[in-house]
Amino acid sequence: MTADQIWHGGVIETLDPSRRRATALAVADGRIIAVGSDVDILALSGPGTISTNLHGRFVMPGLVESHTHALWGACRDLYEVFVGYRAGLDDLLGAIRARAEATPPGRPVIAAPWRLDMRPAMGARPRDLLDTIAPDHIVVVKDATQHTLWCNSLALRRAGIDANSPDMPGGIIERDATGAPNGILAENASAPVRTLIEHTEAELDTAATAAIAYLNGLGFTAFKEPMAFEPELRAYANADRAGRLSLHAAAHIVRSSPASTDFVPFEEMERLRRAYRTDNLRTDFAKLFLDGVAPSHTASFIEPYRADSGYDAETHDPDATLLIARDRLCDEVAELDRRGFVVKMHAVGDNAANAGLDAIAAARARNGDSGLRHEIAHSAFVAPADIPRFAELGAIAECSPKLWFPTPVTAGQIAVLGEARTDRCHPIRDFLQAGAEVTYASDWPAAAPDANPWIGLAGMLTRRDPLGVLPGTVGADQAISLDAALPLFTINGARSLGIESETGSLEAGKSADFIVLDTPLAAMTPEEIARIEVRETWWKGRQVA
Repeated sequence: MTADQIWHGGVIETLDPSRRRATALAVADGRIIAVGSDVDILALSGPGTISTNLHGRFVMPGLVESHTHALWGACRDLYEVFVGYRAGLDDLLGAIRARAEATPPGRPVIAAPWRLDMRPAMGARPRDLLDTIAPDHIVVVKDATQHTLWCNSLALRRAGIDANSPDMPGGIIERDATGAPNGILAENASAPVRTLIEHTEAELDTAATAAIAYLNGLGFTAFKEPMAFEPELRAYANADRAGRLSLHAAAHIVRSSPASTDFVPFEEMERLRRAYRTDNLRTDFAKLFLDGVAPSHTASFIEPYRADSGYDAETHDPDATLLIARDRLCDEVAELDRRGFVVKMHAVGDNAANAGLDAIAAARARNGDSGLRHEIAHSAFVAPADIPRFAELGAIAECSPKLWFPTPVTAGQIAVLGEARTDRCHPIRDFLQAGAEVTYASDWPAAAPDANPWIGLAGMLTRRDPLGVLPGTVGADQAISLDAALPLFTINGARSLGIESETGSLEAGKSADFIVLDTPLAAMTPEEIARIEVRETWWKGRQVA
């Protein structure tokens, strides 16, 4: 077969176990037709073949991002106030004031992020700070995790939240000494406010285009949207139907989340699955939230939080912080499995991860092995006894966000969990040694300032901040080798999308999805890897970045 395009003279990492290294590859009609030596591949040239000499540059499969809220991230950068994860409270307030002064009345001001270490300076009634600088605009400030909102009084009034509002299961309304809401809303309690700051269809279409270009530029050729309602599904489907979706994509349709007040009916999920499935957008995926996040004491842990973080350790009940009771969770996963949905379960705490694995076991017992690889999203803290269960159950340990090395979020984790437990965050080496299938994800923009995978890869190799800004390590004994890490970013991610026969490695018959770097990864230090700039990204045989 004659090639349309040939790349030769390179260093090619195929991720194909039968042939890990090559120097040339050939592509026809957007698919790889051969990978091998220069001599063998150049023999496939014809009169119209375009031949590119790589001159020693490095080629590897395109990367797979297994959990990024791409539209959230793009909307943040396009429409919202973002001061960065290292900014101080005064910087954040100043930016909100400036945006409010430039924003027409009636339009909300959305900002981020505030961090747990800012909380003491925000006072007993944080809404007052926002009322002072922007009394005439709805102001909503997302915390670093995106699970907790800081709102001004106008936002609370428009959302119908006042002193008479009852506490709700799975949500926290912080209150002042009089019982009035103080402006902090966590998890399910934030849902009424979130409806006030939704972006328009046109804004989401623009954000989708920006997000796709951003991900392609980082070297991604596939990704998973982990939490999709109809607006997100429509934006991705619109992009694909217009020829703008240059990624293999999957979207986890929400069954339950802190952004919704109730479970999305199965019939509605089925409608969304049918309506928004396109050539490059896969919709046979579902999302459940099992717990919250550690800084707000809403992640479900077996052991209590630190008492000096304001937690009542005496009354600790691990299951009290589960957002779905264990029996119902087993029913939920079994039913979604029966309907053919791959389930991604948000589980930060070790108790939530345990409940999620129990639910997968229940689905296997009731339905037999469906072949669906259900996921424990984040897998940040998993009890040692549960680590072998991933392989036993055919479950995926998705590791996100990038908290396996010191970040601006680490101090908040230590404040509520202590140093020893924080040091057990993301036991990636233990997962791999136990035979678990592990995937990489950023969770951008939640607890991650960007979706840059190269910083994440470098951090896996050292468990240090690869940019050298923050000192120390997180779980130094969990560092892994480059060879062990690369499948997390490629073939394992492809398997999580159910497209391992299509992408994730460079093999004959697969889509021509690959990236070109100036230098082979093996010749680079972790610090150099963290600063990689991708030279080219190719998807289905065409250059997309």
